[in-house]
Amino acid sequence: MSGIKRVSYFEGIPKPRASYSNLTRAGNFVFIAGQVAMDPETGEAPKDLGDQLKLVFENIKKLIESEGGTLANIVKTTAFLADTSYHEEYDRVYRSYFSSGYPARSTVQAKLMRPDFKVEIEAIAYIP
Repeated sequence: MSGIKRVSYFEGIPKPRASYSNLTRAGNFVFIAGQVAMDPETGEAPKDLGDQLKLVFENIKKLIESEGGTLANIVKTTAFLADTSYHEEYDRVYRSYFSSGYPARSTVQAKLMRPDFKVEIEAIAYIP
């Protein structure tokens, strides 16, 4: 398909362990696959929720920047939290990354792929 760019691997981001791209660009829209807090070298996840959230947002930031955008270009996020008790800390960290206006957002509780993952976040950005 012309005009669609798919990036499975990006240095400094965990390699996909299944059949998906970390990033797909279709025109001015950039779709970021669900990011989890996994060290790209060791495959380990931080134990602390705050550390997981920061790692996930930094991964999203790297992917968006690789396409010439910033977090301000994100128009929608979807977060999957392993426990609803994580919502307050998630929201606090989220606000620290989106201080100049917030994207549309959905947040749901979900059983994630590994028991040590506490959060997974996907994003859609518009980068003209």
